[in-house]
Amino acid sequence: MKLLRYGPVGAEKPGVLDGAGRIRDLSGVIADIGGAAIVDFGWASGLDIESLPVVEGVPRLGACVTGTGKFICIGLNYADHAAESGLEVPPEPVVFMKATSAIVGANDNVIIPRGSVATDWEVELGVVIGKTAKYVSEAQALDHVAGYCVVNDVSERDFQTKRSGQWTKGKSCDSFGPIGPWLVTRDEIGNPQNLKMWLTVNGETKQDGSSETMVYGVAHLVSYLSQFMTLHPGDVISTGTPPGVGMGFKPPQYLKAGDVIELGIEGLGTQKQRVVADD
Repeated sequence: MKLLRYGPVGAEKPGVLDGAGRIRDLSGVIADIGGAAIVDFGWASGLDIESLPVVEGVPRLGACVTGTGKFICIGLNYADHAAESGLEVPPEPVVFMKATSAIVGANDNVIIPRGSVATDWEVELGVVIGKTAKYVSEAQALDHVAGYCVVNDVSERDFQTKRSGQWTKGKSCDSFGPIGPWLVTRDEIGNPQNLKMWLTVNGETKQDGSSETMVYGVAHLVSYLSQFMTLHPGDVISTGTPPGVGMGFKPPQYLKAGDVIELGIEGLGTQKQRVVADD
């Protein structure tokens, strides 16, 4: 299934895409996309999607999952991206957190924060946890995944690398976490390590890669993280980006107000964001 949340900010309703790509209202079946609904998909057994009410028009799409307690990111997880950053591939996954207040819908505006001169883009494969994971093995890890989504790990590079301390403050500005458009359930993605991914700015291709070049794959990451913290339903893991980020160009290329970012991952849909300045 391709699950989604639609409607105004703070008043989103659960939905699902039908075979024709239309949004169907799920609010008569489940309360929202998150919590119990993604722990056990028993509610979907025998569900006739075509019988659900059609959502008319083109509503705003919210983040594809609610109740995210942890937004965990993995750095330098593509060998070619590490190379463009001038850094070695790490011997273990680089883990950092992104504030959940950064989460927005897939097509919401990206806001350049005050004082920023180095706001950057990163298309990433997002992993949504469905079942509590604590000390799980790599062989069991994917059993704890509800599904996958597109993430734009928007980053302010000066805040991240030149302001001392940890990366979090360069990753957590408002709007720096577009998630969606859909939560695609795990059964629809046979191999998360073989998905094409891309990103353009103003129609010009910047990133053109594949999850097959990940250093640490999804199963490894879920297992690894579960050794240090319990992963709960709704938690999101953003698994790293292929090369082509603005920081990697010579000279660097960064976002400015008026730019349009488009990105997508095979089977997981696309995002489109307009870049605006903070007021």
